[in-house]
Amino acid sequence: MIQIKTIEEIILIKKSAVLASKTLGMLTKEVKPGVNTLYLDKLAENFIRDHGGKPAFLGLYNFPNTLCVSPNNQVVHGIPNQNPLSEGDVLSIDCGVYMNGFYGEHAYTFEVGKVSYEIKKFLDCSKKSLYIGISNCKCDNNIGDIGYSIQSFIEKKGYNIVKDLVGHGLGRSMHEEPKIPNFGKKGKGMKLKEGLVLSIEPMVNMGSSGIVFHKDGWTITTIDNKISSHYEHNVAIVDGAPCLLSTFRYIYKELNLKSLEEAPFQNKKIYDL
Repeated sequence: MIQIKTIEEIILIKKSAVLASKTLGMLTKEVKPGVNTLYLDKLAENFIRDHGGKPAFLGLYNFPNTLCVSPNNQVVHGIPNQNPLSEGDVLSIDCGVYMNGFYGEHAYTFEVGKVSYEIKKFLDCSKKSLYIGISNCKCDNNIGDIGYSIQSFIEKKGYNIVKDLVGHGLGRSMHEEPKIPNFGKKGKGMKLKEGLVLSIEPMVNMGSSGIVFHKDGWTITTIDNKISSHYEHNVAIVDGAPCLLSTFRYIYKELNLKSLEEAPFQNKKIYDL
């Protein structure tokens, strides 16, 4: 069942999403060679609790940790462990927060130390596809318009979309209807409506789109062991247009980066709260 949110509910979802964003911002300077992901996980849990939230992933569907941490060829849902990160790795971190009765979720793929030009180019394209998808989250568009825009951009760049995993609605539950594939056809699927809140999250592979589900029930890797990326924003449809509830600005502040990529998706009635 599709859950349409009021402005008041969207603001509460934004508070959870922003705490997830702040958590990733806090972790940014900690993602470096020699650090293990279990250490990052504990930092995140403490930060979320200290700021009035609960780690949304911890215990959800029996997941054992606060963060999903997925290095290199891992696509999503990686379990934190004591293996140290290495120079040139990439690390996708997915963070969820539960607060005030609502969920927020946010993901970013970090460079570990210095990475190759090819990897930088890949990550840049992956992140751009996220915003291309978000730009299509508007009233009277169809769900297929979101997926088509992401898929066509990525495939033109020579990469591939993971088709076995999708984005979703978000609110009082972590995963609500509708499902939001990162592939599709224009004009197909449900019409988008005012008050929808969606998690847009392209999962992009440098190589084949194929993936492997591992026996631990969580870890997912690329079938050819090439690198994967995962970027995610929470988006509400407000006044007919996409409005970001999460933000990368805390990450960019730590990385000393300036970006205007989020500017087109800031609705004043939500952004200032």
